[in-house]
Formats: sequence, C-alpha cells, structure tokens
Amino acid sequence: MLLEQVLFFVAAAGAIGGALGVVLLRNPFFSVLALVAHLISLALLFLLLRAEFIAAAQLVVYAGAVMVLYVFVVAYVGGVEETVGGEGAIGRVGPVFAGALLVELCIAIIGSALPAIDSRGPHVAAGFGSPGAIGKLLLEKFLIPFEAASFLLLVAAVGAVVLARRRRGLEDSVG
Repeated sequence: MLLEQVLFFVAAAGAIGGALGVVLLRNPFFSVLALVAHLISLALLFLLLRAEFIAAAQLVVYAGAVMVLYVFVVAYVGGVEETVGGEGAIGRVGPVFAGALLVELCIAIIGSALPAIDSRGPHVAAGFGSPGAIGKLLLEKFLIPFEAASFLLLVAAVGAVVLARRRRGLEDSVG
C-alpha cells in the first residue's frame, strides 16, 4: 500500500512536470521529450488503476509510435523560434482563459465525490478491460469512430508534410 502511494505521487509529479515542460520549453525537440515523459507517467498511473491494457497501449501507441512521428515532424520542419503570446489580442486574453480554466477545475474538484477517495471503488466484472473485451468493442460497437479517428490522423500527417514543404519552399525542387 505504501509503495502504491509513493508511485502515485512520483507518477503524478512526472505527469505534471512533463505537461509543464511541453508548454514552457521553447525548443520543440525538448518539448516532445517532455511529452514522452508525461505519457510514460500517465501509463504508470494507469498501471496503478489496474488498467494494464490501457497502460501498455499508452506506451506502445502514444509514447512509442506517435512520439516518433512527432520527432520526425520536428526534425523535418525545424526548430524555428517563433514568439507566441504577447502579440495582439491572443496574448492579452490568454491569462483570462487560463484563469477561467482554473476556476472550472476548482469547481469540479470541490464538487466531486472527495469522500469516496478512501473507498475501494465500484465492483467490476472479471473480464472488464481485458484485451479481448476491448477488441470486441472496437470491432463491433465502436468501429466507425475508430476508423474515423485513424482517417483523421492520416489526413493530419499528410497535411503537416504538405505545410512543411510549402513553408520551406520545397514544392518547386521536387518535380
């Protein structure tokens, strides 16, 4: 029990630190590495919740494959330093939106069932969350949303490559 609590706080600190690193680091490559640390910490949190399949999928799909794609995009596009914030209306209203999000999160946390934290949680069936049950749901009930999400990811990857080629002026050199 003590080990679980220590691992929870280590994973929570890693998740928060990784998320802050994604937002605050100016180098895109280091920002992607901070996102990898964040995703690994989330996988550890999933393990603590006894969601082994989701933790494995988190590591393999997101921290593995998607992060490799991000690294290639960052390497292809380059680390062009562009100033974000402080320019125009977006730089002025950003802190307002951040404050509104903080208020919303505080209301959600205070209004949640905090006394239920000391309980064992709801009883779930023995096969709940198994790879077979998840596969059956993905291929029967959620096939259309699953395929739509994969198609949208493909369109986004192709769009990123096209935009990167236009940005660097490479559309004339390939012919």
